[in-house]
Amino acid sequence: MRKSGPPKGLIAYLVLELLEEKPRYGYEILKEIRDISGGHWEPSYGSVYPILYKFEEKGWTERIERADEPDRKYFELTEEGYAELETRRESCTEKARDFADVILGFFHVYAAFSTDERFEIPEPDGEWRFDETFSEWIVEQVVRHHEHYFDTEFERVEATPDEFYERHGIDEDVEAAKSDADDDTETDDDEDVEAAKSDADDDTETDDDEDD
Repeated sequence: MRKSGPPKGLIAYLVLELLEEKPRYGYEILKEIRDISGGHWEPSYGSVYPILYKFEEKGWTERIERADEPDRKYFELTEEGYAELETRRESCTEKARDFADVILGFFHVYAAFSTDERFEIPEPDGEWRFDETFSEWIVEQVVRHHEHYFDTEFERVEATPDEFYERHGIDEDVEAAKSDADDDTETDDDEDVEAAKSDADDDTETDDDEDD
């Protein structure tokens, strides 16, 4: 059971992966993450820029100058950065359960808003609503994305959770304990992001002006 939002370190990992592809600047990274999420999620400036500054301080990235865009702050990975990316790739394999908890957890909340009498939420015309029709549409979108990304036709999984976990060799108690332990641990990423937010705000204004 997760006690927070997206898996810790997710944004930092995505930043490293995107910088491996090519040098990038902050706003470009934001747009790429938005595209990866299908347009459904985009981290804030105040989360990405502090990560870039932290990586620079640790020697994982360095700024480069481009003659065609002298005012932009481009970052590229160093050798140390490539090594850090490999480490994070390995640790990322442990986060699949966290992703599932986020997806399923928010869907349960959506369903509760739709069916639980404790929540009296208005249903305005012309907007998304918490009801069965829109719940079906959410599930339909997930199925379509599954079929698109995995190039397959979706088939219902005829198994209970216990049967599914046993079939794939998953110890549910161990996985749940790991997830809770991860949530209770404050990471250096979180602390450094908070410490650098004021610098990020200043640079955000600069990039906003440039992109306008």
